[in-house]
Amino acid sequence: MANKAQQPPHLHLAEVTASQFIDIWKHFDADGNGYIEGKELENFFKELEMARRGAGVDPSNPIFREKMKEFMQKFDKNKDGRIEMSELAQILPTEENFLLCFRQFVSSSAEFMAAWRRYDTDRSGYIEANELKGFLSDLLEKANRHYDDQKLQEYTQTILRMFDLNGDGKLGLSEMARLLPVQENFLLSFQGVKLTTEQFNAIFTFYDKDGNGYIDEQELDALLRDLYQKNKKEVDAKSLTGYKQSIMSLSDGGKLYRGELEIILCKEPTV
Repeated sequence: MANKAQQPPHLHLAEVTASQFIDIWKHFDADGNGYIEGKELENFFKELEMARRGAGVDPSNPIFREKMKEFMQKFDKNKDGRIEMSELAQILPTEENFLLCFRQFVSSSAEFMAAWRRYDTDRSGYIEANELKGFLSDLLEKANRHYDDQKLQEYTQTILRMFDLNGDGKLGLSEMARLLPVQENFLLSFQGVKLTTEQFNAIFTFYDKDGNGYIDEQELDALLRDLYQKNKKEVDAKSLTGYKQSIMSLSDGGKLYRGELEIILCKEPTV
């Protein structure tokens, strides 16, 4: 068992603040890949059980395994065998449930993307740290949620700690989208179909049939269907419609230019 200095912070508290939540997340997401999985997941559940019971637990005990299985059935909403940030927010008694409040006031990824577009003015796939406060304020107002400047400042600083890992003052769209509920984070559906710049350029040129430099909704529909078929990934009509709406939220009056679509379909933009 780890010594006291290595014990995860705050799991014993009746309520954790937004900042403490991030301490817990970073402690267990040891490899920083955005998930608590494998050995990380076992360690998390063991420490959570110890904090709740105030006593040690034995991971080799079949009862422990059974309880962990029940735990995952309850909280692993997308059944991928790992815990992500938005799922952890349901597990921990977070003050004002900092992350869950995003679930309540961002009812769809399309709303999230529309707010993002207002702040990612150069279409780089990033917003600057100094614009983050406005972005969060925008989302809070959309939800009719009351907040004071001190709370907004705390949320802003907490999100910077979450996502600005290299301290360059930029926050990526795919990282910020982790604030969305799993089922609304449409970017997750593109994890297995990311394109290189060369592949993307060839595809964009192919689907921009009239060569006007942008793709409309019909052309996007054809592109997405072919992309999923090529990667042997199943997608139902309802999901496809949702993905289209979310992506078109980045468009300019129904015109989806190269830069907007590149944010979604390519590997992470280079900093």
